[in-house]
Amino acid sequence: MFGVTSPLLAVDAPSLYFRAFHGIPEKAAQTPAGEPVNAIRGFLDMLAQLIRTRRPDRLVCALDADWRPAWRVELVPSYKQHRVAHGDVEEVPASLERQVPVLLEVLAAVGIPAFGVKGYEADDVLGTLAAGQPAPVEVVSGDRDLFQLVDDARGTRLLYCGRGVAKLEDADEALVRAKYGVPARWYADFAAMRGDPSDGLPGVAGVGEKTAARLIERYGGVEQILAALDDPSSGFAPGVRLKLDAAREYLAKALPVCKVALDVPLPDFDPALPKSPRDGDALLALAERWNLAGSARRLVDALAA
Repeated sequence: MFGVTSPLLAVDAPSLYFRAFHGIPEKAAQTPAGEPVNAIRGFLDMLAQLIRTRRPDRLVCALDADWRPAWRVELVPSYKQHRVAHGDVEEVPASLERQVPVLLEVLAAVGIPAFGVKGYEADDVLGTLAAGQPAPVEVVSGDRDLFQLVDDARGTRLLYCGRGVAKLEDADEALVRAKYGVPARWYADFAAMRGDPSDGLPGVAGVGEKTAARLIERYGGVEQILAALDDPSSGFAPGVRLKLDAAREYLAKALPVCKVALDVPLPDFDPALPKSPRDGDALLALAERWNLAGSARRLVDALAA
């Protein structure tokens, strides 16, 4: 474990601020001028709770520098197509879009690194952090795709917040297998076969979760399954063989789309968790301007503790 005992919290920032935005009514969190700050307050409160409960000594927030990378779209054109507002711009509520730059200013004032990398999604930044940073690493996200990063030997867990930070699922390899019937290392292969409507991935027609899990249990990942198709004695049911054979091209392209990149060129950053705000005056000014005093105080208190 590289001699490190306290975890790095690698936070999927878009996952959390979208969840905060939709979980807190805009009218319940506004400035005196009526500007919504629900996403900012919710995000800061979730971050404070994670720091209090997980007790990390390092923290990084990953961003979507490119929410729909061209190289993924080239492989699977339907990838996230249903979430495009116009051109290649993601459909994001205007009141949330206005809050994100303020949130990033707050994180900078506190001293928490938050960055994306051109050509990659936040998932890819998180994957690279999980692969390259000293263990243990705890990835925080409500994105199921990141179950593929769970690795007991490496010391990587997913704190899955599909039901909110207060109801985290602390996912190790046993939880992933119990939940989906596949080892974590094959989760991307499982997703490619099963499909994922939220990402515009059609999957293999007629192959659902149970069939995908059974195939992986017997043969391994997509590459092993496609290789086994060429062996007449491999034991596929005739109907399943036909479905997989018809989906060869799709699977070959969908697998790299589903796999999280582990080699993103990250910028220089210091993940050390600050004990106090890096720029207290800037944080105070932001808290006053945007009516964030309570959330900012809770985050500062969590850092000090």
